[in-house]
Amino acid sequence: MTLQQLADAIPDYAKDQRVNLQNVLQQTELTERQTWTVAVACAMACRNVKLTAAVLAEASAKLSPEQLNSAKAAGAVMGMNNVFYRFRHMIGKPDYEQIPARLRMQAIRMHGGDPVDFELACLASSAIKGCEVCLKSHDAVVLEKGLNAEAVVASIRIASTLHAVATVLDTENI
Repeated sequence: MTLQQLADAIPDYAKDQRVNLQNVLQQTELTERQTWTVAVACAMACRNVKLTAAVLAEASAKLSPEQLNSAKAAGAVMGMNNVFYRFRHMIGKPDYEQIPARLRMQAIRMHGGDPVDFELACLASSAIKGCEVCLKSHDAVVLEKGLNAEAVVASIRIASTLHAVATVLDTENI
């Protein structure tokens, strides 16, 4: 199923999500590469198979193989890091903060794509997973590397819309 077919299958009670899906993937605050890098990582974070497949199919026509790999790496590594660092933050015990993660995270340095786009994808997918530590960390990095607040918020629009679309698709078993 294509993204358009998924959008067309969204019922009228979720018309806002149908419209938003088309709009957030065309925001002028982000480059096309940033948009699709974020969309891939966020679709992965939403864990809806059909949405992820449709986003990957469209993104593969818009991103280089290296950038697509980078986007997938962001989704994968944040799937792990968001759980680990959210746990440590939510528990709030200093003893846990002192224990090393001991989780392989080479993708953060060796993803093969644009570093700013990778960080933006990590930020947006962290919003879906609700990891405050990761959100703050990646927000600081993208701002330090030259992105502005409008670009950050645009990436979060993608995250929130894809999450809402995945919720509807799961509910309706689409």
